[in-house]
Amino acid sequence: MAALSNYLENALINATLRNTSYTSPATVYVGLFLSDPTDAGSGTEVSGGSYAREAMAFDAPSNGASVNSAAVEFNQATGDWGTIPYFAIFDASTSGNMLYHGALTTSKTIETGDVFKFAAGSVTVTLA
Repeated sequence: MAALSNYLENALINATLRNTSYTSPATVYVGLFLSDPTDAGSGTEVSGGSYAREAMAFDAPSNGASVNSAAVEFNQATGDWGTIPYFAIFDASTSGNMLYHGALTTSKTIETGDVFKFAAGSVTVTLA
C-alpha cells in the first residue's frame, strides 16, 4: 500500500471540491529511498551508481486499489546504493512531484552489481 503525498492530496481536493483542473501524468516513475520520503517528500532518494527512476505502469483500479501491471527492473548498480526500505511514485523521471510513497515489505541492500526489481503486482496503490 502507498500513501498520498501532500502535493497529490492538495491536487485531488482542488480537482474534486474546487473545480481546479489537474492533469495526470502520461507516465509515472518509481524511485527508491534510503529514508522515509513522508507525505512532504523529504526522504533521501538513492543517487549515483547508475541509479535512475524507472517507469511503472498500473492496471485499472478495482475497489479503490491499483497494482503495477508489469515488472520493473532498475539498472545494474555500478556502486553501492545502500539499504533501501522505501519507494515513491513520481510524475517525472527526474525532479517532478511525488505522488505516492510507501515502505517495502522487506528492506533490500543493493551493492555493486546488484539489480533491484519490482515484480508485476507487487506495488499496490490504495485510496481509502
